[in-house]
Amino acid sequence: MFLKLFRKSRPGPERSRNDPADYIATYRATGDLTVLGELYEQYMDLVYAVCFNYLRDEDEAKDAVMNLFEQLVTDLRKHDVQQFGPWLHSVARNYCLMQLRKKQAHPKAALVNGNGSDLDDEPVMRLPADDEDRAELEEDLTLMETCLQTLPFEQQTCLRLFYLERKTYTEVADLTGYDLKQVKSYLQNGRRKLKICMSK
Repeated sequence: MFLKLFRKSRPGPERSRNDPADYIATYRATGDLTVLGELYEQYMDLVYAVCFNYLRDEDEAKDAVMNLFEQLVTDLRKHDVQQFGPWLHSVARNYCLMQLRKKQAHPKAALVNGNGSDLDDEPVMRLPADDEDRAELEEDLTLMETCLQTLPFEQQTCLRLFYLERKTYTEVADLTGYDLKQVKSYLQNGRRKLKICMSK
């Protein structure tokens, strides 16, 4: 993609690809878009997957990936980001919700509306029956994101992958390194805590 142009023009040895904090610190200090491009390239597949999950259109998802990079150019200079991956996931999600809001549509993610699995005795929250409750839904979606961020990292990660990115139990296990029993436990406990947080 377009970001590969950054890496071709950058002299010297390649920076470690496992420390986002190093990239962010260097970018904040220098404003070097090459550094930001190298960091973002590592997460482009994830960003595209998140955007496609919400927008359901390949071209719109690709445009979102590029627009989000442009947004990071300023956001990372203003915000002190500690965990880049979860933060970027949240930024991408909020961007897509804004695009959907413009179309007067909302993603019907299983975490919101339930998917009938054995983990869903009832949904965390329900989608409105008509447009009159859209403002309330936006508040609930924002609250859900806030509550997600209060959960232990393992539970938060499994919930996002299983419900928001619609991965299977096996895929979640493969992506996280947890076994299937741990994945189901993190999902069950995470949903329970999420409901409690949102009901306060």
